[in-house]
Amino acid sequence: MTDTPVSVIVVSRHRTELLLRCLAALRLQDHPLMEVIVVADPAAAQDVTKLGLPLKLAVFDEANIAAARNVGLAMAAGDVVAFIDDDAVAEPTWLRLLTAPFKDPLVGQAGGFVRGRNGISWQWRALEVDSDGQDHPLDVPDAVSLHRGTGRGAVKTQGTNCAFRRQTLLAAGGFDPAFRYFLDDADVNLRLAESGGLAAVVPLAIVQHGFAASERRRADRTPRDLHEIGASAAVFARRHAPTRVEQVVDRLRRGQRDRLIRLMIDGAIEPGDIAKLEATLETGIADGMSRALRALQPVQSQESPFCLMPGTGPRDAVLLSGWIWTRRRLREEAEHHASDGRIVSVVEFTPGLLRHRERFVSGIWWQTGGILGRSDRTSPVLADRDPRKRLAREAKRFRFVRGLSKSP
Repeated sequence: MTDTPVSVIVVSRHRTELLLRCLAALRLQDHPLMEVIVVADPAAAQDVTKLGLPLKLAVFDEANIAAARNVGLAMAAGDVVAFIDDDAVAEPTWLRLLTAPFKDPLVGQAGGFVRGRNGISWQWRALEVDSDGQDHPLDVPDAVSLHRGTGRGAVKTQGTNCAFRRQTLLAAGGFDPAFRYFLDDADVNLRLAESGGLAAVVPLAIVQHGFAASERRRADRTPRDLHEIGASAAVFARRHAPTRVEQVVDRLRRGQRDRLIRLMIDGAIEPGDIAKLEATLETGIADGMSRALRALQPVQSQESPFCLMPGTGPRDAVLLSGWIWTRRRLREEAEHHASDGRIVSVVEFTPGLLRHRERFVSGIWWQTGGILGRSDRTSPVLADRDPRKRLAREAKRFRFVRGLSKSP
């Protein structure tokens, strides 16, 4: 399946720096036949053009991620289309692993796992979504698993880490523009499941997702405006649970109020902010209740030629480690390997209990943290004191997805 052409679609709006980082990681993918499609605002499009990369670019500046994804879908020429957010970075093996299940002709969609802002802890793993738009944990093995859903419940593929058979998604009408920000991926999952296709869960197809700040939320995920959450939830209920719309909306109100109270207790918002944010939720619900629910028509492909991104495919990988006081040497060595086209991972230790974090910076996967500090947030505080043993334990997490090992 690795020789099947794949189109990777990235939608970005007013986050140019993050978009460029996302593209840098995509250039390190070990899938040899991929094209990249960027749908971005005018300023970001200009900066992407300056990269001089052979990619497809569309200028789009509406606050509607579903419509933007459809623009990219129409431009795609790969047999499979994959989606990743601009504030995410993909592990080098991401695309190859995510798209491998499509060798089964019954597979119509696939999703991987997502790490959070620290680059280590899980943000999302396997989930099911029901017709009320509620997520439920899904117990899956470590290996790829296939699932058959219905219009009442299906595997949920997160929008920042998902793939679809292109012709299937085109025929299904792509993403519904009535979902401008939220639940657009869940809507697709249910519609495709209802048509009878299988969904693959691929635990080792991993991206790191930052939840970057936007006009709707702060970088710490504190909401600034709940309008589109309310609107999308109302649209979703009308689409998938028409006899339970009021119950779904009331559950949303209760859930968001509980969330806002927790944020107030934690000091993230002021008491007066609760009423203001709830007011935006109500205007959103009213908006969603009045949006026209149109029958989705197939997305018309532009039939543009496949635009191969050169330089992707299998490559060597290297793991470096050292103490914080050796950072200069580590950086020089890491940059040397990266300039030679290798996948470079660095683990930099500090004395003490500092929690570990990992960042993709300048083409290098760089992890920092105390020799006794937590990494996955569930490990014991007092870990291996020996740097070699601690390095071996950390490397278990990423050695396969970085190409350092041939088996998980």
